[in-house]
Amino acid sequence: MNQFYKEVFGIVEQIPSGKVISYGQIARMLGRPHAAREVGRAMHHCPEHLPWQRVVMSDGSITAGAFADERREMLEAEEVTFTADGRVDMEKCGWLI
Repeated sequence: MNQFYKEVFGIVEQIPSGKVISYGQIARMLGRPHAAREVGRAMHHCPEHLPWQRVVMSDGSITAGAFADERREMLEAEEVTFTADGRVDMEKCGWLI
């Protein structure tokens, strides 16, 4: 595993229950503001014990894919608030260090 992935996972493990962060926010926190896609690639390898469901798109959208429904269910169980159009309410649930 490369160092960037380790740093991404270090941030992900700190996200508290009921809060989310975007791929771009993680990239900026790591000093690589244009690396949101690389954060996304890292998340494809995220260890299962980390709260991977708490990383979303900058507009609060849950990324598509086989686990989108599961991700939403997990976030709902953490009492994450969603907007009427199905995105995470980033104002209420966003997390920054």
